[in-house]
Amino acid sequence: MATTSIPTPTLKPEPKSERIIMTFMNIVVLLLSAALIAWISYDTFKRINFLENHAYMTFQYWVCMVFILDFFLGLYYADRKWSYVKRRFWFLILSIPVLNIVNYLNIHLSADALFFVRFIPLARGALALAIVVSYVSSNAVSSLFASYITIMLFIAYFCSLIFYQREAGVNPDVNSYWTALWWTMMNLSTVGCDISPVTVAGKIVAVVLPISGMIIFPLFTVYLTDYVTRSFKKNETPATETSSGKSDTAQ
Repeated sequence: MATTSIPTPTLKPEPKSERIIMTFMNIVVLLLSAALIAWISYDTFKRINFLENHAYMTFQYWVCMVFILDFFLGLYYADRKWSYVKRRFWFLILSIPVLNIVNYLNIHLSADALFFVRFIPLARGALALAIVVSYVSSNAVSSLFASYITIMLFIAYFCSLIFYQREAGVNPDVNSYWTALWWTMMNLSTVGCDISPVTVAGKIVAVVLPISGMIIFPLFTVYLTDYVTRSFKKNETPATETSSGKSDTAQ
């Protein structure tokens, strides 16, 4: 009686062209995110009104278009498209050029709201960088730890820019960016400091920072516990092998 063998499914290899295109898009997204951060930082320190800066508004619009293109390219190449949409839906939402839409439709928002809207594309870039950093980590815990550290650094820098831009000249305690950065780090670590925000944006940031710190800092404990456990097991294995080798020799 002849037996029929069931063929084992083989994984479809990723086409080389797909890898090249998606790698190129990842690099472009990271470079544009860095350029956007540099431009926003320059405008903040120079006290430039970004809505009146036509070059910046044009640049941010095309950066958002590239972010949207990156999302749909990933969707096109994804094997499980619905799963991809569920995992990356926020990437698409954060890629919408909200600031350009607000400016084009002449929607009136407060200065504080406009400044927060300006940082929406940067959140998309921060997520992309966090994913790239997680790829180079050695295990799942290290990957999660690296991702959250990256996000934490972005939150600290963005919040310090917002706090400095809105509080400088209004709050007598904020006389330089370094004061704003120090205030940000103290609140992110949940220690707090004696500088009280006086603007709406400053008060919002003062709430966001401690919440972010309470979420992110416990991961240090998880990472250190995982690192110590892995180091202990790594040191224990050679000792076990040595003792077993001696037992075999004695026999």
